[in-house]
Amino acid sequence: MLSDPLSEILSFLKARTYVAGGYDFGGDWSIQYDMHDGIKCFAVVAGRCWLEIEGHPEPIQLKSGDSVLLPSGRRFRLAKNLAFKSIDIAELSEMDWRGGIATVKGGGDTLVLGGHFAFSGDHTTMLLGAMPPIFRLREEWDKEGLRWVLDRMRRELTAKRPGGTLILQNLAQLLLVEALRLYLAHGSGRVSGWLFALGDARLAPAVIAMHENPGAHWTLPLLAERAGMSRSKFAHRFKTVTGVSPIDYLLRWRMLLASDRLIARREPLSEIALSLGYSSDAAFRTAFKRETGQSPGRFVG
Repeated sequence: MLSDPLSEILSFLKARTYVAGGYDFGGDWSIQYDMHDGIKCFAVVAGRCWLEIEGHPEPIQLKSGDSVLLPSGRRFRLAKNLAFKSIDIAELSEMDWRGGIATVKGGGDTLVLGGHFAFSGDHTTMLLGAMPPIFRLREEWDKEGLRWVLDRMRRELTAKRPGGTLILQNLAQLLLVEALRLYLAHGSGRVSGWLFALGDARLAPAVIAMHENPGAHWTLPLLAERAGMSRSKFAHRFKTVTGVSPIDYLLRWRMLLASDRLIARREPLSEIALSLGYSSDAAFRTAFKRETGQSPGRFVG
């Protein structure tokens, strides 16, 4: 079975919170959101509104069909009109809820759906890159998957059918993956991060090779050959796109795999070391400590 590096990388984000819900706004409204951990993703399903993000130079008008990622944790507000006085989202606890959608001021004007994803993994920034304060997903031709998820989410939020909680958790995961796929497709060149190597047609063969066989004795020439590039061009492109060298990527990927397997405690250290290309436990321990700052034994407590 071919490796799927995107799925593997996303598994290491270790999402600890998936929250799906929505708001049906009516009348005059302006809602302030506090700082948040992780990533917020939401879409305007009907109507239009303004989005204002702390530290961002200009407010953004969103209309039906627009989706955004808010990965930086900054305060932001949504408003029908930016001149309206804002109320904090926490003050809306007594709203009229229908399933997972809250009706604000009678609703019927603007419907916003979304999810909030918080991560417990230690490598989120490395894996996702230094994501911008906002990433707007506007292209219509590649949003079919996102639209399907949002439509199904809307139905589940309002229907109150048996099993709805579990379905919404899975839909929230799908929402995140679909949004990150779009981020991967359109974010390359704006920021650097591991994900973008997967969206680069020249680099992807080398990345897939490392993921399929992380214990192989990969060298820069071998990886460049997989990518069909010269060593110098491959090394420069890889560093530009991901923020790290190809060999650093390989070493960090090995240590991510090792960390996960050490925590699982299902196999001896010697087996992990050998499978990741280390001829001795001592060599593995040295590499692990150099990368993580602690020995394998101390890492698992």
